Amino acid sequence: MRPLMIFAAGLGTRMRPLTDTCPKPLLQVGGQTLLDRALALGRQAGCAPVAVNSHYLGQQIADHLAGQDVAISDEPGTILDTGGGLRKALPLLGRGPVMTLNPDVVWTGPNPLAALADAWRDDMHALLALVPLEGATARIGTGDFALDQDGRISRKGDFVYAGAQIIRPDLLDDIPEKVFSLNRLWDLMIAQGSAFGMIHKGGWCDVGRPDAIPLAETLLHG
Repeated sequence: MRPLMIFAAGLGTRMRPLTDTCPKPLLQVGGQTLLDRALALGRQAGCAPVAVNSHYLGQQIADHLAGQDVAISDEPGTILDTGGGLRKALPLLGRGPVMTLNPDVVWTGPNPLAALADAWRDDMHALLALVPLEGATARIGTGDFALDQDGRISRKGDFVYAGAQIIRPDLLDDIPEKVFSLNRLWDLMIAQGSAFGMIHKGGWCDVGRPDAIPLAETLLHG
């Protein structure tokens, strides 16, 4: 089993006005909240323990998770971004390789967390789920990474980070800032040649704006 961190602390600014009174992870797509969809992927992949961080309208997140076997890593003051948020949650997750998942995406096809677990090797420090830019529904902008023939990633290419990964958290201790993105770790691992990518063999939609919700629902029902 792998520990799983679900990032649910964001402000959801791109989703306004829907997020004026509701945190983005609790918005519904196809009759189910984004957070519940993420939790379902984790359960199906056998992830444990599971932690969810919270900040914006965090009490709603806590109320929604009440009674479930999910730990909450609250960030009541300054939002810590993905790197700082993961480091704060490590006491709930352990020091081994950790899965992380962004809830504001929708997947079809194989469970990405299970696929990552199957593809993980001991020589990897990070394994990121990727989707080709041309297949990234509702994505705006360019790609994030390129893949070489051995599966190693580098910056600037035609693949989009899909919001799921396995990562070793050891290098978090080398970053002095309290607030920082996991991009900092990726860059360190890319320089070491220990960051890899796995192409998701299914559909994917970035649910980052209100107009993406019907696109995600079409993908799910297609």
